[in-house]
Amino acid sequence: MLSQVRLDGKKVLLGVSGSIAAYKACEVARLFVKAGAEVRTVMTPSAQKFLSPLTFEALTSQPVLTENSETWSGELNHIGIGEWADLFVIAPATANTLNKLASGIADNLLLQSALAFDGPILVAPAANTRMVEHPITQASLKRLALGRVESVEPQVKRLACNSVGNGAMAEPDTIFAHSLKHLLRRPYWEHRRVVVTGGGTVEKIDEVRYLSNFSSGKMAEALVTALWSAGADVCYVCTYEPREIPPVHVIRVESATEMLEYTQDALRVAKKGVLLKPGFHTDFDQPKLVQKTPWLFMAAAVSDYRPAHPQSGKLKKEALGERWCLELEQNPDILMSLDRDGIRTLAFKAEMDPQKAQEAAMVLLARKRVDAVALNLLQNSSSFGSDDNAVTLLGPDTRIEIARASKTEIAFSLLEALETLE
Repeated sequence: MLSQVRLDGKKVLLGVSGSIAAYKACEVARLFVKAGAEVRTVMTPSAQKFLSPLTFEALTSQPVLTENSETWSGELNHIGIGEWADLFVIAPATANTLNKLASGIADNLLLQSALAFDGPILVAPAANTRMVEHPITQASLKRLALGRVESVEPQVKRLACNSVGNGAMAEPDTIFAHSLKHLLRRPYWEHRRVVVTGGGTVEKIDEVRYLSNFSSGKMAEALVTALWSAGADVCYVCTYEPREIPPVHVIRVESATEMLEYTQDALRVAKKGVLLKPGFHTDFDQPKLVQKTPWLFMAAAVSDYRPAHPQSGKLKKEALGERWCLELEQNPDILMSLDRDGIRTLAFKAEMDPQKAQEAAMVLLARKRVDAVALNLLQNSSSFGSDDNAVTLLGPDTRIEIARASKTEIAFSLLEALETLE
């Protein structure tokens, strides 16, 4: 989950240009600081008409680079601050800033810092609809993409000019999510397609009742976040509206049957690989197909049984009587039913008996032909929905204990451990 991601030791340079959206840059800075990153800020003169440098100095506990504060006795200058940073985020990026940056114009400290910076740059455009969609601005964005500059798409909503249209700066958590791919990417997972299932399946009894389980889906969300951050191309098949994940492709399902159908479709797409276009983080000038073995992370809690005769409308208790015998039938075994040829699989196993848990996990490993099992020991129903966890990763010749930590930290540890199974 995004709020659990740690960026300790990472250094982020935040550029703020002159837009009413500058107030959102305060939240961008706060998210990075909360995650443990060190943040420094550079502001244009126009940005200072909306916010004082003191605001960012208070948020980041670092001096702000402006025309009045630039010094050559340390790093607080347009050369030194770029040599210090791992990532340069320009949010908001006005049309003026985007067009000048694309043309190599450096007539303020923000643009000078960007031109001197040799790492990845992330821009979050913010402008009136006609300005952001002007052919010159669009051409500038395409030109920037051919270099080291990635754009976080603006939103369609009510703008400062009181019209509704494209041009509102992306939300701070979206900008934060996009930054993770540049700060936490891992070569093994980069451009690898991964399908993750999450949540407890819902089996309909009638139009107002269903069978389900206590699964919160938090571990699946943590896996989605970690995989996105590592650079994977993620498809998330889930049974509920995601709460706190990066902008991955999401497929909503309800029942086990639906999950089986859509997961199979997602795996079929995953086998086709990832088509990369020339642009950010590429060293080629033609589209290139990257084919790495896809992974399936089966983190969903699938109901073992479903009502044999789901009803339309609402069943009345007067008609059911004092005792109601609900006939159930077994759901399909999703892992056994999927065509996983050419797919690597991590299954999740929840057990409550510590004496028999590992044996049960090893049986699953062999019977369902998965590459690894993440074993989770539960105390009772209250174990569901927690923000932390501890798991044991089991493979045919592998046993790795992952100590209790936040579920997102657990997810990152799992990715690191799975790399060793190759």
